[in-house]
Amino acid sequence: MSTTHTQTAVATAAEPDYLSCSKGWKSWLLTLDHKRIGVMYLIAISASFFLGGLFALALRLELFHPGKDFVDGDGYNQLFTLHGAVMVFLFIIPGIPAALGNFVLPLMLGAKDVAFPRMNLASFWLWLFGAIFFVFVLASGGLDTGWTFYTPYSVEAQTAVIFAATGAFILGFSSIFTGINFIVTIHKMRPAGMTWFRMPLFLWGMYATAIIQVLATPVLGITLLLLIFERVTGAGIFDPHNGGDPILFQHFFWFYSHPAVYIMILPAMAIVSELVSVFSRKPIFGYKMIAYSSVAIALLGFLVWGHHMFTSGQSKLAGAIFSALTFSVSIPSAIKVFNWLATLYKGSISLATPMLYALAFIFLFLIGGLTGLFLGTLSTDVHLHDTYFIVAHFHYVMVGGTLFAFLGGLHYWWPKMFGRMYSARGSAIACLVSFVGFNVAFFPMFPLGAKGMPRRYWYYLEEDFISYHQLATVGTVLLGCGLLGIVVVLLKSLKNGERAPANPWGAATMEWEAASPPIHHNFHHTPAVHDPYDFGDLRFDPAQGGYARTSNATATATH
Repeated sequence: MSTTHTQTAVATAAEPDYLSCSKGWKSWLLTLDHKRIGVMYLIAISASFFLGGLFALALRLELFHPGKDFVDGDGYNQLFTLHGAVMVFLFIIPGIPAALGNFVLPLMLGAKDVAFPRMNLASFWLWLFGAIFFVFVLASGGLDTGWTFYTPYSVEAQTAVIFAATGAFILGFSSIFTGINFIVTIHKMRPAGMTWFRMPLFLWGMYATAIIQVLATPVLGITLLLLIFERVTGAGIFDPHNGGDPILFQHFFWFYSHPAVYIMILPAMAIVSELVSVFSRKPIFGYKMIAYSSVAIALLGFLVWGHHMFTSGQSKLAGAIFSALTFSVSIPSAIKVFNWLATLYKGSISLATPMLYALAFIFLFLIGGLTGLFLGTLSTDVHLHDTYFIVAHFHYVMVGGTLFAFLGGLHYWWPKMFGRMYSARGSAIACLVSFVGFNVAFFPMFPLGAKGMPRRYWYYLEEDFISYHQLATVGTVLLGCGLLGIVVVLLKSLKNGERAPANPWGAATMEWEAASPPIHHNFHHTPAVHDPYDFGDLRFDPAQGGYARTSNATATATH
């Protein structure tokens, strides 16, 4: 069909894209281009995820039988510590903001880059420098404190605690730099006509996440510095043998680490908001409520750290207050789920692979969120605390939520990032295998924990728990096969995939006005500002193989 769209915002085919505009490894490592930095982050965090996944597979294989299969108790302690530390600090926290956020956020604003390109590059190098310290940990005796570095054991342990704490401290600066950059970029680089309530919801999610990164991360940094100082000098800060208070460490740690859960999940929710609307071909239901709920989750997340400490000896009043605040966080989360389901209702739903991941996220997040209510209730938390119920809950939120949304966003923006389409059939099969494998791996842990199996235990009673552990191990292997399939499908597309059009999905946000892949400076001219969830003037153009606007006029705000 013909189109009147002038394509002024879209790069011409003859102009080199950001991938080929300059050659050589120095042009990548010293780049100030947000897109290249996003791709480097994507490669680095994917490598971290692969390493953390190997630790997870080793854990599950060891637990297939009680007692020693191939590592002893000390080796098992190091496996689960390194699995948790690598996954949390090197993958889940930076994953969506650093990789997808860096690539997409300026494009969504119609901008040429982030506000502080040099700070953006510095954040990547800080991440890489912090990751090197975790490599040192592997080569210098390992780490066995758990990813939480709980005192007093982390003060006394003979493993590489200082290396690991220093690495996490440096990674915190990387996170802060990214957060500052995103806040300033969204405030100062929105195009004329893009008011706060004409921003895509992905930007709202990134903005709320950045607030947490800037306000909460320094608390973790100071806490880790105090831990390092105590190990070096023997000062009595957290160690009760020297007059310190280990509960103080827990307060400091969880004041950061519970908001950090929302650093992980808010970007995931932001991706799902985009996917549900685009692949339902409907404007998002309750736009303002979803936007406000992102900020509400960010703010309430600072007030609920004490629900990790119900069994630590805090007062009954403090426990009751933290329990009530925990339930309050469920309200903005439930608003998002309700609005996603309302958007799906009577929509023209396309089950493209990104949408499959969005639906998987909603299912898994509901399980993770609802089981969190058991842990926010004082009476049930006392029984379930430090059992496999906790392991199942946070994996359904962190992995079932963040990972599946990350994969959904990766499949959604992959054509924009690399200019190639992947196999729809192969990617859908890999998604299904991953979804089934994840549930087989982690759902048995709910009854396992309810029956009293403590987490982090190397040995267990065979007659009570072996069937659950073996089922979880089978699910882990299946999940690994699904994730490996995703890697194969995406990498294969880089060589054999069809060339992607500028807008293969029919989305209405600005990044789809750029070429696929974009040119170095993204746009020749800032695109016209449209309602990001109005698909009325987007039509499929066979000549382009994708969608194009039938009018270049600026849309009227509907929110």
